[in-house]
Amino acid sequence: MRNRQFYIFLLLLFQVLPGQAQLDSITVLDEVVVDSKLQNFSTGQTLINLPDSLTRGTTPLLTSVLNFYTPVFFKENGLGMVSSASFRGTTASQTAVLWNGININSQLNGQTDFNTINIVGYDNIMVRGGGGSVVYGTGAIGGTIHLNTDLSFREKVENELFFEYGSFNTLDAQYRLKAARGDWSASIAAARQHSDNDYAYPDEKGENMNGQFYNNTLNLGVAYRLNNDNIFRLYTENFYGNRHFSLIRPSETKTKYRNENNRYLLEWENKAAVFTSLLKIAFLEEYYRYYGNIASENFSYGEAENYIIGYDLKYNFSDDILFNIDLTNTYTEGEGSNLGRNSRNIFSAVTFIKHRLTEKFTYEGGLRKEVTENYESPLLFSLSGSYRFSDFYSLQVNASRNFRIPTYNDLYWTSAGNTDLNPETSLQGEVGNRFFWQNFELNLTLYYIDIDEMIRWVPGNDGLWRPRNEDEVRTYGTETFLNWNKRLGDLHIDLNGSYAYTVSENLKTLKQLIYVPYHKGTMAAVVDYNNWEFHFQYLYNGEVFTRSDNNSRYNLSSYSVFNSGISYAFGKKRNSRLGVRGLNVFNKAYESVENRWMPGRNFKINLTLNF
Repeated sequence: MRNRQFYIFLLLLFQVLPGQAQLDSITVLDEVVVDSKLQNFSTGQTLINLPDSLTRGTTPLLTSVLNFYTPVFFKENGLGMVSSASFRGTTASQTAVLWNGININSQLNGQTDFNTINIVGYDNIMVRGGGGSVVYGTGAIGGTIHLNTDLSFREKVENELFFEYGSFNTLDAQYRLKAARGDWSASIAAARQHSDNDYAYPDEKGENMNGQFYNNTLNLGVAYRLNNDNIFRLYTENFYGNRHFSLIRPSETKTKYRNENNRYLLEWENKAAVFTSLLKIAFLEEYYRYYGNIASENFSYGEAENYIIGYDLKYNFSDDILFNIDLTNTYTEGEGSNLGRNSRNIFSAVTFIKHRLTEKFTYEGGLRKEVTENYESPLLFSLSGSYRFSDFYSLQVNASRNFRIPTYNDLYWTSAGNTDLNPETSLQGEVGNRFFWQNFELNLTLYYIDIDEMIRWVPGNDGLWRPRNEDEVRTYGTETFLNWNKRLGDLHIDLNGSYAYTVSENLKTLKQLIYVPYHKGTMAAVVDYNNWEFHFQYLYNGEVFTRSDNNSRYNLSSYSVFNSGISYAFGKKRNSRLGVRGLNVFNKAYESVENRWMPGRNFKINLTLNF
């Protein structure tokens, strides 16, 4: 593989960690917050935290987790195939994915394929709705997805092995280690998934052909505390996947796709009186090969290398006022069969202020400006406030200007790229209402987004498709979240639900954008009684248009999917589990992309060992 040096480092770590850990006494500190900006600068916006108790009931790829627990809509080209998101009616490239605070959307197409992300290496997954470009840069228009590995210095050694086998010869195997002693902390996670993926379509609609896939994931997090004022952290993530793309018709040529993502992040956190600084150095690499005919060795390819250095400085002016300055430089090199070889450099400067004016009222504001030779970047802003009227009700408001920069494909695609493109920009606002009563929480958010200069690939006079700034899009709607948990003796119930109503229309045609449902709802419950745990999941997606003229002949019908599972805890500490899951238990025939049918009823059995 392309990252041999990483595995050498991993072997050295196993040699260093135990010996070094015995030298120092233990100081118990609070858990380390990886993305402090998410905690400090989300006033006025809704944060959804997905705990382990819920995500245990899903398949390990990120698509399944977010699909059943959030309002985000996913286009999935069959089980395990390419998966893209639509958040608040925006496009796949307008949702930013953050890995330990670093934007990991592809430099080539601006998107994240959510079926290339295994959740095994993350301790918490959070979703933030609404604009976040001031904080997180390009693509954060519809919302942001945050994947974090937490490192603390609380003494522990925790091992977990997970095995699951099920229909279509599908195997998921995972190993996790969380260890800390003295001034060292480590998190290691590895996963392997493979499947023949040869499921029959429900209602005798056919069989999934050429859909087999496998992928490997390795995540590492290491922290070293030099003293109470200086902490060093290293995060790495390596993913390798091989997928045969499913066929629509038997007569089609069989294809396959190999991709590799390697991510490395080094941090130095320093605390000095009222100042906290964070130096970040990151290297992100993406690489793919596409075989248009698996019988041939010929392939097309694309790759990009991203070098990031950032300096973040926080100044606590008082207990109630926080200033933050962030300076980041990003240098990208990319090349491919249809891209040639190109590079670009982006420098960004960001400033924030957060002020708790009273015990009930907090507000914050931020500005961001980028400098590059490739396009003219707008000045971005955000302004938010939160007022707690009572223990029962609080109000949140947010307004912001956000953007998405042109991708490598947009700028440099051979004979079609357009280096004169402007970034997409958006003005948006939202109002959030939060209600609390005993063990019940309800969040109701109303939002409006106006997107200008949307980049579209359209045919020119010569018949060739080229990108240009063309459309203006308006999206608005509501999001509702509820959470209720109750403990009655040995019985513990945790209930979560969401509903989204979304209008996303092209202002030239007043037509709904394709693959944006008006309605999406989810419901999930975990019931824990003595040694038994029961999982229930429900997903409803309303009908979607697949043609820009909204021709009803080509609509994809609405569908409901229901999953359930049961597990039994055993062992002296009840920390191991044996379980079984049923997916799509009512055998619903459904598709989220035209002619890409998903599996019918299928089952999996799993074993979890903790020691």
